[in-house]
Amino acid sequence: MSFSDSDSSSYGGDYKNFKQITRDRLLHEMLRSCKTGDSKSTWKVLIMDKLTVKIMSYACKMADITDEGVSLVEDIFKRRQPLPSMDAIYFLQPSKENVIMFLSDMSGRSPLYRKAFVFFSSPIPKELVSHIKKDGTVLTRISALREMNLEYFAIDSQAFVTNNERALEELYGDEENSRKGVACLNVMAARVATVLASLREFPYVRYRAAKSLDATTMTTFRDLIPTKLAAGIWDCLMKYKKTIPNFPETETCELLILDRSVDQIAPIIHEWTYDAMCRDLLNMDGNKYVQEVPSKNGGPPEKKEVLLEDHDPVWLELRHAHIADASERLHDKMTNFISKNKAAQIHQGSRDTHELSTRDLQKMVQALPQYSEQIDKLSLHVEIAGKVNKIIRELGLRELGQLEQDLVFGDAGMKDVIKFLTTKEDTTGENKLRLLMILAAIYPEKFEGEKGHNLMKLAKLPPDDMKAFDLHKKKRAARKERPSEQETWQLSRFYPIIEELVENLSKGELSKEDYPCLNDPSPTFHGTSHSAPIHPAPVAHSMRSRRTPTWARPRNSDDGYSSDSVLRHASSDLKKMGRRIFVVIVGGATRSELRVCHKLTAKLKREVVLGSSGLDDPAPFITRLKMLTENELSLDDLQI
Repeated sequence: MSFSDSDSSSYGGDYKNFKQITRDRLLHEMLRSCKTGDSKSTWKVLIMDKLTVKIMSYACKMADITDEGVSLVEDIFKRRQPLPSMDAIYFLQPSKENVIMFLSDMSGRSPLYRKAFVFFSSPIPKELVSHIKKDGTVLTRISALREMNLEYFAIDSQAFVTNNERALEELYGDEENSRKGVACLNVMAARVATVLASLREFPYVRYRAAKSLDATTMTTFRDLIPTKLAAGIWDCLMKYKKTIPNFPETETCELLILDRSVDQIAPIIHEWTYDAMCRDLLNMDGNKYVQEVPSKNGGPPEKKEVLLEDHDPVWLELRHAHIADASERLHDKMTNFISKNKAAQIHQGSRDTHELSTRDLQKMVQALPQYSEQIDKLSLHVEIAGKVNKIIRELGLRELGQLEQDLVFGDAGMKDVIKFLTTKEDTTGENKLRLLMILAAIYPEKFEGEKGHNLMKLAKLPPDDMKAFDLHKKKRAARKERPSEQETWQLSRFYPIIEELVENLSKGELSKEDYPCLNDPSPTFHGTSHSAPIHPAPVAHSMRSRRTPTWARPRNSDDGYSSDSVLRHASSDLKKMGRRIFVVIVGGATRSELRVCHKLTAKLKREVVLGSSGLDDPAPFITRLKMLTENELSLDDLQI
């Protein structure tokens, strides 16, 4: 397979982020490359399978695909109309079923299409190539047969998932037979390797080492998950070195492989960013939010489905902001807009912008049609933030969130949890369960024997909820304060463990005993890994003198968390970005971990790309844990 001319590894040409490169490869290297010879100006059919259609939809919009000369998108497994005068582009997984369907399309006297440009998402086995070559009539109709080596979902500008939604069950389930687990790791390894192939990156591979609990305990398959995934990825990369032209010979980036047991608290604690709160508190289907739009004829509100994604500039700016910050910024945007538009002032009257209803905003749209898109976006987010803040108040989440964070940092204990459970009986079952799961992660001894069942009774939770608990065998230390971080926002104290690990990796201070490497890097590697200037660290604040965080925005804060700060830093000096860091978490990543990757990209001047088997929000993560047996997650001795 060949690559486009622009070098996409960490030091090549104009810097493009992970998702931009993915998009460019699909549109230019695949679709545009089919505009050759007598196929140059003709419209084409794009045929995909269930996986590749998702790969394409995460990276590109339909308009992008149409712009590259595609007039029709089809499912390979659905009955299709013959179009013998048109050429077809096939983007498929290299499976036997797909190859059989392709051959049936293009063989015989009456093929469905004139010519076929065939692209496989990952390396195709030799036996399938031989199967294609056997049919002479099909061979004459194939204009291209290539491996794209692109088999992942680019869910964010800096994140991908391998679509192994059942990874927790398959890898950590209580089956003596690890066959499913091995198959899951093989798929993950192959797909993570295609990420590196796509970006033409050759990594220095670090992984979390297996540790038995004591000298008498054998390491299990579960303990070895990061080790096995690292070996699987390495095997794939060695094959790529032999088959992909100009694949790097020496290390161009760093890859850190972890599993979900590295941080059991991140998936369940309340994360207070706008993005995470939307997913946690609103019944959203993926990125879809159902907005109620006032009817133009005065009838009941109409329901409109909107997507919260990167194409929405307001969402892009606010998603990693603290919910209080996001609310303040929306208020400021609306105030600013109204102050500059007299027509808007007339419709607003004397009311405060906090009190503007969706109907008021709709009237503004009608009065100011030239600003309709801008007001639509603002009104959408004003509505969403309003709903989220209302739920936060109704569920008493601020007090619960404070207790969760105090537990994590060792400022609260068992007595505080018991007091909360006995005085806040109206707390939802899910929130009480999440609180107890955090307690169990820090004080496992409190859940031994009958103690756990007694706590469940106190919380009035059903016995079935015990399935969600991971009973550790060793007490874990409380998470340490990060003195260099100013706590600008109330409840923004929590950080996921990967923040510390990635910073240590970037500084060359990550323990080689706990996180060994598969390959020794070249002698010059660490000498060139930091192309960005090193900024002096902020003055450390002691615990006692730590500034009191607020629920309202300090006007000039720039703590790396605020959305303006992240956008400002991320958009500047792109050409000075250092080598990429890839972090892969088996068993599901979290929104807080994605936020940290964006934050560290700006801070370290190195693009940090997060990869995982899936991206989980708290409720589905807990559901997955309950599906495991009572011996569910096997944790190492990592100190949290």
